Formats: sequence, C-alpha cells, structure tokens
Amino acid sequence: MDYGFGLNWDFRGVERPRYIAVEGPIGVGKTTLARHLAETFGYQVLLEETDKNPFLEGFYTQPGQSALPTQLFFLFQRIQQLQDVHQDDLFESAYVADFLLAKDRLFAEATLDKDEFLLYSQIADKLNSDPVAPDLVLYLQAPTSILMDRIHKRGVGFERAINPDYLDRLNDAYTRFFLHYDQSPLLIVNAKDLDLANNVKDYKALVEYLLTIKNGRHFYNPAPLL
Repeated sequence: MDYGFGLNWDFRGVERPRYIAVEGPIGVGKTTLARHLAETFGYQVLLEETDKNPFLEGFYTQPGQSALPTQLFFLFQRIQQLQDVHQDDLFESAYVADFLLAKDRLFAEATLDKDEFLLYSQIADKLNSDPVAPDLVLYLQAPTSILMDRIHKRGVGFERAINPDYLDRLNDAYTRFFLHYDQSPLLIVNAKDLDLANNVKDYKALVEYLLTIKNGRHFYNPAPLL
C-alpha cells in the first residue's frame, strides 16, 4: 500500500520533526496516519502490536477480569519498542509512533480499580524509561459515534464487543490528559470530518500544517469540503 499517496514531496530546506507520536482513542485513525507519515517522511514506524497482546480480547469481552494484564502487557511492549529505537542510534533515528508512552496512565485510570491502579503505578514508576519526548504529538479527536462507526466498518471481531460507554470514558480521559500536556509541541486535530486514510487533499493539508509547528499548542479544525 502506498501510504504516501504517490505524492511528490520536496522537503529540501524544511525542518521536519524527527520523532512524531500520533495519539487518540481506538477507531480514530492513528495507526493509519502514523503509517502515512512514516512513508511520507521516510521514517521508521512504531506501532502498537495489539494482535500480540493475549489479554486484549478478554478485556473487551470481560474488562473486569483482564484490565490489569492487558495494561501491563502494553506498557512493557511500548517501553521495549522505544528502548530498542533509542539504543540503536538515539541521535540519528527518525520515526513515527502510533502511541505516546506518557499517556499510558490514561488507560490505567480509565480501566483499573483503585488497587490495580496503585500496582500499575508502582511498576510504571520503577521502569521510568521514556526520557525522550516527541518532537511533535498529534492528538486525533472524534465523537464516540464516529469511533463506533469506524470500528464496526473495519470488522475486527473482538472489537465489536467494545461498549460505547467505555469509549465515552476514554474520550473524556484523552481530553483531560491533553488539556494539561506540555512535554512536546502538540497539534489537536478534529478528525470528525477528515478522511486521512484515503483523501489526498485532507492528508496533504495536514502535513503542510504540521510542518509549520515548532512549539506550543495548536488546533487543526478545517471546515468540511462542500
């Protein structure tokens, strides 16, 4: 698949962020966008390997029984991915990730009970292993109804068990988290009416905008095309 849309990009003289993290709730399109950006910039891509988490299906069907192992598995997996990249060549690596390790506690707070969250926090604090903040974070937003529709359209079997109430809690948790996030330049993208997976104009306009960001907090809320 041509994640670069076949576009002829010319980045000569353009300063590009070398570590980009794409975030947002399930169904918002973060993995597809991360792949697009990696192809466009010629970067390595780091993806959440959800198919390797043996607890995930159980979490979606019976959250109370599988929340803690699901969360810890992802925590260890993401830390290992970032450590591998940083150890290879910290100053030469350029990559796009479809996760931000700093937001792992967001899921923990949304899914774990008090005692489980305390245990998770103790483990996460001991590991403390993501010292490198992204050069740019993209946070994709969309209403729960849009997320549910996209989840159903992609047809992953166990994802059909996802409850809209869970997505509502997740959306609220993301909003609270990024309200105070200041570790990296942040671009908050209203993805409700954007088709960043298939629409060349939508994607190209977003890339051109993100290349202008050097610091601070920004909002990308383009009017839908008529």
